[in-house]
Amino acid sequence: MRTRLLPLLIVLMAAVLLALGFPLAVSTASAQQQKVVVDRIDDTARFAALAQFVTDTPTTARPLRTDDRLETLRRELASYYGVYGIRAGVFYRNASSMANAPDDWVLPETGEVREAFGEALLSRRSHDPAQVWPWQRSRLVVASPVIRDGDVVAVVVTDSPTGPMRSRTLRDWLVIGAGECAAMLLAVGAALRLTGWVLRPVRVLDATTHAIASGRLKSRVAAAGGPPELRRLARAFNEMADNVEDVLEQQRAFVADASHQLRNPLSALLLRIELLALELPEDNEEIASVRTEGKRLAQVLDDLLDLALAEHAEADLLLTDLGRLAEERIAAWAPAAAAKGVRLTGDCTPTTGWADPVTLSSALDAVIDNAVKFTPEGGAVEVVVAAHGAVSTVVVTDSGPGLTDEELARVGDRFWRSGRHQNVKGSGLGLSITRALLAAGGGAIAYEHHEPRGLRVTVSVPRGG
Repeated sequence: MRTRLLPLLIVLMAAVLLALGFPLAVSTASAQQQKVVVDRIDDTARFAALAQFVTDTPTTARPLRTDDRLETLRRELASYYGVYGIRAGVFYRNASSMANAPDDWVLPETGEVREAFGEALLSRRSHDPAQVWPWQRSRLVVASPVIRDGDVVAVVVTDSPTGPMRSRTLRDWLVIGAGECAAMLLAVGAALRLTGWVLRPVRVLDATTHAIASGRLKSRVAAAGGPPELRRLARAFNEMADNVEDVLEQQRAFVADASHQLRNPLSALLLRIELLALELPEDNEEIASVRTEGKRLAQVLDDLLDLALAEHAEADLLLTDLGRLAEERIAAWAPAAAAKGVRLTGDCTPTTGWADPVTLSSALDAVIDNAVKFTPEGGAVEVVVAAHGAVSTVVVTDSGPGLTDEELARVGDRFWRSGRHQNVKGSGLGLSITRALLAAGGGAIAYEHHEPRGLRVTVSVPRGG
């Protein structure tokens, strides 16, 4: 869940930062240019004030101080160009030069400079230049009219390079970018902490649910940390688990008590049946049938008691040699298999696993018993011990009739027996007991088809060594 939630938060935070960063970058560039434009406007206004009283055609009839003003204007323009590298000039209405710096700069026929000159002739300052971005090599042109007696007699034009301005804008953008990156890193760190804080109770709840589903009914959620809603969920989950455990414990206690309490009356009933049989002919079919059903009921009660104990017992796990244990069980079942004409073989490679030896022996007895029981005469039962990754397995295969897909889904359920095997001795609880015993120690039992025919049963336990 974290891998799905975290990218979503990061994308949202990145979108917010970009939504704030782009307008800020544009505003910074506009502010830098506006500052330059305002400076140029002030400069053109100062030059226009100097050029306002310069004579159109200097002659000896005019006062000498008029020529001094023209020289002063030229010196100011030259000094301005020399210090800032900004071309500046004062041009008459006919585009001829009054004063300019550098000396070879003239008013072009077309372009931005000419357009600004034309706007200033209309007795207004030229429009602000278009925005210049750091990747553009444009120039800033500002023009102001020189007005004398209400008429425009000349125009002051400045043509500024934009390199320094673009450098400052780029520097500001780098600062903004660094700030965005720092904010993004901070946001990612906050998102990691936030998702961890929110999802930690969910992970604990998931692990506890898996533990309970695996049979560890004592597992509970530690209701600490996380949002209040998840803490309430943890408390509700613990209450539910307590109730479920109580119900299951009551069921186990009922089954154990019922099995135990029924055994004495059943034993007395079987004894009376035996006494009654002494007064009847030995070949009486009815008494033989009653005796068989009584013994079957006694076996069912014993199995129910064993199942109740198996579901309540805790495994005593030891590092066990599965190969040696399997060899022992094969040797124990070899006479029964030989009596039925079934070939029982084993490939018992020394393999260790964490298991309760008594539980595992009981499980193998149940599985081998079923395999021998359902394998026809002349068939074979094979037991193979192996290790696969984190588990050690004992695989028992037979060449019997096997099970259908529907039957495979139900095998191991309590009291379930295939309709084809109702005449075979058994209570339908053996595999249920085996599954409960294995689950208590972290083991499992699985069933599948064995080709070309038969059943394949895999008993697995956590691997050790």
